[in-house]
Amino acid sequence: MKRTTAAPICLLLIFATPTWAGENNFVLDPEPPSPTYLESGKAWRETMTPLPPWPQDADLIEFEPDGPSAGFRYFIDGKHLGVGADQVVRYTLVVESRNGGRNLSYEGIRCTPNGQYKVFAYGSGGQFTPLEGADWQPIAERYRHELWGFHFCVPRGFQPRLKKDMIRSLTGHTASRELSGFQAD
Repeated sequence: MKRTTAAPICLLLIFATPTWAGENNFVLDPEPPSPTYLESGKAWRETMTPLPPWPQDADLIEFEPDGPSAGFRYFIDGKHLGVGADQVVRYTLVVESRNGGRNLSYEGIRCTPNGQYKVFAYGSGGQFTPLEGADWQPIAERYRHELWGFHFCVPRGFQPRLKKDMIRSLTGHTASRELSGFQAD
């Protein structure tokens, strides 16, 4: 008799347990959700810009990279510093040695997460000579890294600063707070 009452109870427990375990308050979606606020990216295209005129000494803004002195002075032509329609910061860089020799280059920096630069032309004899087939390169030099990280690009914003803020930063003034990448008070 005990056997007959135990069998239905065992059967009830056996069949009830999977049903009880199958009850899950979390509903699994057939596919993982994807954000609805993302837009498909557009392919970036570089715009061609004409070479700037030869820089005048009065327009040069000196900046000093952090770290040990390498024996060079660095200048940016503030008059022809600009941001193109492709969001590339284009500038003339003047590197001057201790004995007064100068190297000039017309370059661009992209405000990407790790930064990229490209040399468009080198200057000598009062004119620029364009480089053919130059590619975008990762930033390795300290002075370019500082231009990218502190003067030309909004930190964590991956976009160029306004020209007036670039010049303020290069001349030793801090950039305006709303462009610093940090939240306002």
